[in-house]
Amino acid sequence: MNTIDTIDPFAGPGGWSVAAAALGLHEVGIELDPHACATRAAAGHLTIRADVAAMPTHRMVGKIRGLIASPPCGTFSAAGKGEGIGDMPLIHQCLDDLTAGRDTRVQLAAACSDPRTPLVAEPLRYALDLRPEWIALEQVPSVLPLWEHIARILRSIGYSAWAGILNAANYGVPQTRKRAILIASRIRTALPPEPTHYDPRKGLQLWGAPWVSMAEALGWGMTERPYFALATAGGRRGGADEQVGGSGARKSLYAERDRGAWVINVGAGGFAQGYERACEDPSPTIRQQSQSWVLRSGQTVAGIGRAERNMDEPAVSITGRADLNTWIQDRPATTVCATDRIAKPGHRDRKGSEAQFQGAVRISIQEAAILQSFPADYPWQGTKTQAFMQVGNAVPPLLALHVLSAATGIAIAEHAAALSP
Repeated sequence: MNTIDTIDPFAGPGGWSVAAAALGLHEVGIELDPHACATRAAAGHLTIRADVAAMPTHRMVGKIRGLIASPPCGTFSAAGKGEGIGDMPLIHQCLDDLTAGRDTRVQLAAACSDPRTPLVAEPLRYALDLRPEWIALEQVPSVLPLWEHIARILRSIGYSAWAGILNAANYGVPQTRKRAILIASRIRTALPPEPTHYDPRKGLQLWGAPWVSMAEALGWGMTERPYFALATAGGRRGGADEQVGGSGARKSLYAERDRGAWVINVGAGGFAQGYERACEDPSPTIRQQSQSWVLRSGQTVAGIGRAERNMDEPAVSITGRADLNTWIQDRPATTVCATDRIAKPGHRDRKGSEAQFQGAVRISIQEAAILQSFPADYPWQGTKTQAFMQVGNAVPPLLALHVLSAATGIAIAEHAAALSP
């Protein structure tokens, strides 16, 4: 067996692992969830099933070159209850206590609204004990103040450290997933990875490529397909894979599709029904915008159309509820969550129950994984719900690849193309 040089607490199903393997790093993950462990085993990732907080570190001292960590985000995420935000002062105290050699994790966990919240301090414990050459951490944007606190501590013991927010879409992930990232190194200046893609709405760039769209990643609505691969059941005209709308409407819409100009926005009736309504009555539901036809049902967020995603833009972020989505042809998807629905742009309203998913469309586990930049044939294990939880909670491998390259100094070279959706 190859010598292990990288430790990955909170390893999940293997987002970091896919990227680490592409760069030639020999990583072992620590993970407690049995379904994520099963997925990791099926994917060939080395795993220790253990509680990260209870894992002793003394046997790893001097043997670990790199530290990767994506602590659980549920208590900090906008898709979760957000109780971790109120516990921030306790976590800042925990970070200072660990730095001073005082282990107050148990006491502070008892004082937190959610006992899982102090897990976000575990990466610092590992870093202080192991003193790895490089460190890469990832979490939801609200955790950035804690990453900045850890960066200050690391600088005080000889590391170069950078902490900030990165948008996965800027690195080729077909999803506008923003994450707080920390990169630290004892041997090189820590800097964020250079973006490889840009938002085409801001004008053409002299470098990189436009964002990867949800449609491009999934093969939806592009010129090589005769019509949409609908993900929901069909309306009264038949199944989802049958033609919908009158022949005249279809002819006009297909002409627009063939030149790559379709833009889609889904309403409360679901994608199939919203598309059917547009075909039946083009005048009120189809409008021309920036030389692109828009199929829409009038759904907006705050009345300004934020529920739209052009299909040549990335998806909204994939979270634990990735089975619904709204999209437009020239943009990425929104954040993929732990579900088979991708929510419309903007923060989801937890109090809205199922109403928060109006204007969304269901996607499969494979499609959610692709929007996260996992290989299409990644071997997800467990029930459908368990698999979507794993997808939504994982770090996108393509984003992880760029972060690891910046942390380690290993050039990506051909690896990015291999991981591109």
